[in-house]
Amino acid sequence: MEQGKLTQGELAKKIGVTRQTMNLIEAQKYNPTIKVCLLIASSLNTSIEKLFWIEEDEHE
Repeated sequence: MEQGKLTQGELAKKIGVTRQTMNLIEAQKYNPTIKVCLLIASSLNTSIEKLFWIEEDEHE
């Protein structure tokens, strides 16, 4: 499995959630816990800030 080529199911299994949960997170229909956010970022070798952010117009 190449870095950056994980499926939703593979990433979900790696961090201990379901593929459906990953799908909901990606679709912005579920707010994951900080632990899940940290596990996702760590698994993808990136920062939380690069994965999860609020657009300027979303918090007005």
